[in-house]
Amino acid sequence: LRGPQGTLAGRNSIGGAIKLFSRKPSGDGSGSVSVTHGSYNRMDVRATGDFGITDSLFMRVAGSAKSRDGYMDRLDYACTHPGSGLTTLNVGTGCKLGTLGGTSVVAGRASLRWLASDDIEVNFSGDVVNDTSEAGASLLTRATNSLANGVVITDTNDPRFIQQNGVPYDCRFVPWGPNSCDPNRTGSKKDAYISYATFIDSLDPTTQRPYKPFVVPPIQHLKQWGVGSTVDWTLGENYALKWIGSWREYDSSWAQDVDGSPLPSQQLLQTLVHRQWTQELRFNGSAFDGRLDYTLGGFYFDQEGTLEARVDLNYAGWDFIHGPDETPATSKAVFSHAEFHATDALTFIAGIRYTEDEKDYLYQRRNPDGTTPGDPAASPAGACPPGPPPITPSSPPNCAFPALRLLETSYSGDRTDWRIGANYRFNEALMAYAQVSTGYKGGGVNPRPFFPWQVLTFKPETMTTYEVGWKSDLLGNRLRLNGAVFFNDYKDIILTLVSCDVAPPLPAAPCLLPANVGAADVTGLELEANWRLGRGFSLDASVSALDFKYTSLDPQTGMSEDMLPPGTPEQKYSAGLLWEGNTANGSTVLARLDWSFQSEIHSSAINSPFTRVAPYGVANLRVGWRGADNNWEAALEVNNVTDRLYFLANQDWSQSAGSTTYTPALPRTWGVTLKRNF
Repeated sequence: LRGPQGTLAGRNSIGGAIKLFSRKPSGDGSGSVSVTHGSYNRMDVRATGDFGITDSLFMRVAGSAKSRDGYMDRLDYACTHPGSGLTTLNVGTGCKLGTLGGTSVVAGRASLRWLASDDIEVNFSGDVVNDTSEAGASLLTRATNSLANGVVITDTNDPRFIQQNGVPYDCRFVPWGPNSCDPNRTGSKKDAYISYATFIDSLDPTTQRPYKPFVVPPIQHLKQWGVGSTVDWTLGENYALKWIGSWREYDSSWAQDVDGSPLPSQQLLQTLVHRQWTQELRFNGSAFDGRLDYTLGGFYFDQEGTLEARVDLNYAGWDFIHGPDETPATSKAVFSHAEFHATDALTFIAGIRYTEDEKDYLYQRRNPDGTTPGDPAASPAGACPPGPPPITPSSPPNCAFPALRLLETSYSGDRTDWRIGANYRFNEALMAYAQVSTGYKGGGVNPRPFFPWQVLTFKPETMTTYEVGWKSDLLGNRLRLNGAVFFNDYKDIILTLVSCDVAPPLPAAPCLLPANVGAADVTGLELEANWRLGRGFSLDASVSALDFKYTSLDPQTGMSEDMLPPGTPEQKYSAGLLWEGNTANGSTVLARLDWSFQSEIHSSAINSPFTRVAPYGVANLRVGWRGADNNWEAALEVNNVTDRLYFLANQDWSQSAGSTTYTPALPRTWGVTLKRNF
């Protein structure tokens, strides 16, 4: 569903919504088992089963297990660079410490469907996920001893100057790219799949940094489970009631070695615990001989959670425990939606939703040994002095944080969203529509302040979208061609600033500050086509273009109107060609080649050459076979056929930690799948 879905989906669906409908149990005895093996020891196993328990009670179960080795090698720099002056961490044969990007996920789901009567249907589901993957792939492409506003530290007596055994943090640890001076660099794209990250802070302890050494496990783990139920009650020929309830919990931990080297500029281990409970009630009705269809509903959301992290920022002279910060929140909404069929061809649409949001935040900060920052009894250097925190080898640790401990703040707000529109069906082959809709992303409070002045709230960002489009089935239903043109009036845009432009003596970094940066006009075009060419061939293609222009900006952000917001490509294209043919024995052979392209994006609100992710196009190939009785299937897939080196995202810390890292996509991979249907 494109565009703001603020009336039926609610907050945070400002750009659209993707709805996933799990298959309901039917009791037909069907099922399947599939196994995939491929590159990097990939092994996927999936299975489903659907069976009847009684004449009115059915059950469906599904499970999957996926694993794949990491595709980036973590190498011991001292081992691969004899004479570097660094101490080796390798305890085995060779110089490999491990990998990045490996995955290991096990998941399961069970669904029950009970036809309690002719008018009542009850569906219940439960699911569980256990993800024990490695830390994500990350390539260091730039490294300098840097501080706020990109100032390079040259004073080796400054504890924020990152060095070990006299070796400074610089380009020698960059294995690939124009900013590399790694003597082992080959110039091959294989260098882009190397990391010298150790996930270890092995600096010597001092009075100012007494909590060394520190080891971060290179993990990206998630434990998640949830249950949900729906009750559909048909009250009569024209009325129905639907209740939806759910409970979900997850515990997620992820590690980052941002410096990508044996020298610990910045590394973190973060843990997020989340619990949520939702309730929704809908009344659906029809009136005026079916000309009016309407929905009335209410929604309630309740959240409890904590965020905790070991935050080791040697470039700032800090090493502390963030949290556990408590993050309770509630959201309440009432909504209505109606469609009036004025004629068989013309339909008018209208909807409205009112929402109230409340969020609280309790900040807690501790030293890694559990003591309170600034407590004279906890530090051999005594209490923290007033004013900006000094960073000297003899100063107390973590002097920025005493004022943040047990500080509370909150956010509350309300919002009304609406939608009006109309569609007209000219004939069975062509329908056109026009609509105006609104949506919003919730406001809140800064969850990651480093100083008390960064404890700020931000307003919701809002969008009003004007859209016209058409949907068509042409050439005797062989060609489906859909298109849309839209204009977004985008206000109070929320972006995260990594450098806060403030007056001295307040430091501009570290900073991770969500803020309302300004407003923009966004114009876009989307086209999609599916064409059955004949002789077993079919073609699908899509084009989207976006023109994003800031119309106003807060001058304190340091942004300019020609910049793009993070993760926003101006063009995206895709195309796929499928051939399907039958053999003499009745089996089916399929072959598909697809290609997609994305223009450049930036990772930060403030664009620079170091935040740019280059455009890329990637092609994939799949060849399959399906037996005449549909019981057996087999397929061979090759992804990234041309073995292109491209990047999915990046993180730029040029104005603080002095590092820039990129996430490389997988190189060319293959996989073979065998599936048995029952």
